[in-house]
Amino acid sequence: MDVFYNPNGIGDVLIIPLKQGDRNHIKQEKFGKVVKITDDQNGALLGYNIFDASAQLSLTDTGKVTLTEELAAKIQDVFSQNGLQEAFDVDLTPKFVVGFVKEKQPHENADKLSVCQVDTGDETLQIVCGAPNIDKDQKVVVAKVGAVMPSGMEIKPTKLRGVDSYGMICSQKELGLPNAPKEKGIYVLEDHYQVGQVFEF
Repeated sequence: MDVFYNPNGIGDVLIIPLKQGDRNHIKQEKFGKVVKITDDQNGALLGYNIFDASAQLSLTDTGKVTLTEELAAKIQDVFSQNGLQEAFDVDLTPKFVVGFVKEKQPHENADKLSVCQVDTGDETLQIVCGAPNIDKDQKVVVAKVGAVMPSGMEIKPTKLRGVDSYGMICSQKELGLPNAPKEKGIYVLEDHYQVGQVFEF
């Protein structure tokens, strides 16, 4: 997962988004320099903000920062130092990976949707895709469940027209890549990409 640090744009704060929430139903609790953000209706944890981040964490990158085990351990220390006595327990497995479309079948309830079986290296995911250029034997970018898209949308397990889908096959536009084509369609990768490797963007 990624965290965000933009000292020039928003100040010396590390933003740790964990889950989407309704901005009208947000509760904030302050623990020293740490703000814990939850949903005020169901108590779901949405994320944390760490203020004066540069004084508490050794941050060399700006913008989108990959959350590593080392950084997660430092964040846990910051929690403790600021009186927030809870575990910083997050899933550090990559959420944007290279996948290989093993199978493509027509959706039984929708002409423009395809049901794909996609190998992501450690598992095969069923993903419903509406892109016109999706096909068998392609290497593609997969946003796994738990991924947060550049738009802020969180990828969740869902049903599309009654069929389970566990992830999203991405277009260049959805990934926020520069010069993304205007035509609808998923991003078909060149063959040198390895199935299961992290897709950096």
